[in-house]
Amino acid sequence: MEFSDSIKQLRKDNKLTQEQLASKLHVTRQAISNWENNKNLPDIETLIEIATTFHISLDQLILGGTNMNKMTEKLIEDGNTGRSAKMNLIATVIGGFLMLGGLACFIIKSLSVEYIDAQGILHENFFLIPVGLAFLATGILVIVVTLGAFLYNKKRLSK
Repeated sequence: MEFSDSIKQLRKDNKLTQEQLASKLHVTRQAISNWENNKNLPDIETLIEIATTFHISLDQLILGGTNMNKMTEKLIEDGNTGRSAKMNLIATVIGGFLMLGGLACFIIKSLSVEYIDAQGILHENFFLIPVGLAFLATGILVIVVTLGAFLYNKKRLSK
């Protein structure tokens, strides 16, 4: 059973008008109408409130049977989108920190003092240049790959 049919049946079984149900759920009457006419779907917080109000399980409310309906597909898609956004954010932050590490290497190199000790050995932090370049390149690569994956997923989902 589709969510639109479920919500309409629950409302009628409890002898509520759209206005009365809207008042109980703290939404507009138009929102109830849109749900019943399959034009829109409620968010997860409202789903929980509906299940609590009518004393039914979320499984029964969302799934409505054994077949996947639009509500189930929406919840799965929302979950995937949320996980993807979180991973993109984490990857971007890691890339940013890598780039900052590279810049820190260059700053330390420029501020460090090169000297020759009593034995005539030159002391210089020359290793900071390739390490800094590696950090910068890796940070840029992480951010570019993350952006590419984001754009690919956005294009794939828009089809």
